[in-house]
Amino acid sequence: MIIQRDIENSLIAWKSSPDRKPLILQGARQTGKTWILEQFGNKYFEDVAYFNFEEQPELKQFFQSSKDTARIIQNLSLVHGKAIQAQSTLIIFDEIQECNEALNSLKYFCEKAPGFAIAGAGSLLGVALSQGLSFPVGKVDFLTIHPVTFNEFLAAADPQLADYLTSIDAIDPLPDIFFSQLVEKLKMYFISGGMPEAVAKLLETHDVQQTGQVLNNLLRAYTLDFSKHAEKKDIPKIGYVWASIPGQLARENKKFLYQTVKQGARAREYEDALQWLSNAGLVHIIHRISNPSMPLSAYDDLSAFKIYLVDVGILRSLSMLDPIAIREGNRLFTEFKGALSENYVLQSLVSQFEVLPRYWTSENKAEVDFILQYKNEIIPVEVKSDENVRGKSLTLFHKQYSPPLRIRYSMKNLKLDGGLVNIPMFMADHTKKIIDLFRD
Repeated sequence: MIIQRDIENSLIAWKSSPDRKPLILQGARQTGKTWILEQFGNKYFEDVAYFNFEEQPELKQFFQSSKDTARIIQNLSLVHGKAIQAQSTLIIFDEIQECNEALNSLKYFCEKAPGFAIAGAGSLLGVALSQGLSFPVGKVDFLTIHPVTFNEFLAAADPQLADYLTSIDAIDPLPDIFFSQLVEKLKMYFISGGMPEAVAKLLETHDVQQTGQVLNNLLRAYTLDFSKHAEKKDIPKIGYVWASIPGQLARENKKFLYQTVKQGARAREYEDALQWLSNAGLVHIIHRISNPSMPLSAYDDLSAFKIYLVDVGILRSLSMLDPIAIREGNRLFTEFKGALSENYVLQSLVSQFEVLPRYWTSENKAEVDFILQYKNEIIPVEVKSDENVRGKSLTLFHKQYSPPLRIRYSMKNLKLDGGLVNIPMFMADHTKKIIDLFRD
């Protein structure tokens, strides 16, 4: 099954840019980096030359022995089996973090051979860079691929429903017949999450057990990454942190606590393990802010943060939640303190907004789940995992700071009530558009 990825538009813009540099495509393992680059190359180039530094370690010699781009291209052409042509060939360097010299060569391609279209990808590039790997600063373009969004999932599952959501141009309630269908599709998405292989398996087979097996295999692959790529002293600690995340999110107060990782655990012992997971793109670290002002990063409280997983399907699988909950009303959304719903919303926001969301608390009286920074505006966000939308946190925040707009995600319909917009969770991927509609 072909799942159309929105990042293709960004790749097209990169290809046609007059100032194009070599591209680095980042993203967690199995988010579809290689697939999208190969599909993009086959669609928009005459040829694709693919090289994988993990599977073909002997390729490293080409970059270790020479910095001459013409010679490197000549050697790669011999491996490819035909001449690699500037402009018409997309060159893919996969798992580029395995060859520091290849990563550095992007500088020389940028400066001396800009006609070649080169895209590098690496699941653990962030980990490698954190370990001191040198990097051609200012000589590459960046893109990040996230898990398949619900909007992309819906476009594959029901194109007409996806087109309907895209066509909405006013903050008005949706007809019940569409609303109920969209809720059912969202439940399906919570089963697979956004990992492309799991999405494809569910949409092709409609078998939740086979989909679960794909996710379990992926969890095992992540564990192997811990043991293969992390420092030996950190391997067990990464495993403890990783396994603790469902429990961390199951608490009413979702602030990350090191003592929940392991009895007696201290920050200084486990913070490197947590950072490894972040560098690998497997978790999002959402900091508390002391003051909801611009820029958010200036008010980070580095001692208080929440941890969410890169994908809601991975969270469901790691939590060992049986997908049978899909049949039981809104149970899938409300399970263990609505953690799946919060993770899903955060996942959607990360893919839409350049600034990573934060969260806000007020002396243990209230907690606003997320704070957005968008076009020089601070927007508080609350996630309600069912139709019960009562909550004092947004009210308290509004009284204290009077933001022009507040957002609440829930299972209720799209509605504007003064400065409060209720967004049904299946429209989370349209948040940026809804904000712009509110402003208009």
